[in-house]
Amino acid sequence: MKRLIAMLQRHEGLRLKPYKCTAGKLSIGYGRNLDDMGISEVEAMVMLRNDIEQCYQELEMFSWFPDLDQVRQEALVNMLFNLGLPTFLEFKKTLKHVAEHSWSMAAAEMLNSKWARQVGSRAEELAYMIETGTYLK
Repeated sequence: MKRLIAMLQRHEGLRLKPYKCTAGKLSIGYGRNLDDMGISEVEAMVMLRNDIEQCYQELEMFSWFPDLDQVRQEALVNMLFNLGLPTFLEFKKTLKHVAEHSWSMAAAEMLNSKWARQVGSRAEELAYMIETGTYLK
């Protein structure tokens, strides 16, 4: 199996971003044909867990983040996951209010955004979590 893996790695090459193979199929990794095969639920869960971990690491840039309760941390992770870091960082007022524990103001800033209009109930739920420190039932 080791030789087969090494041979396939050598023949296919590693691409960490999607690309079109010579047959015109969207592929990734060592020739995974996404058009025909996609990914499994297990692979999707591995990717999700890795992406969540990346969000936590990115949020460590804020000295106040580790001191937040779990609910508020998870709300910010969810928001960052959805927006990506560059857009998330544009929420300067929201982040300032979170740092100051001005929960109502932070939630209001979240809801007063193009993002909230785009994602609707997701923004409402995350703003509720920030404001109250509790999960929406």
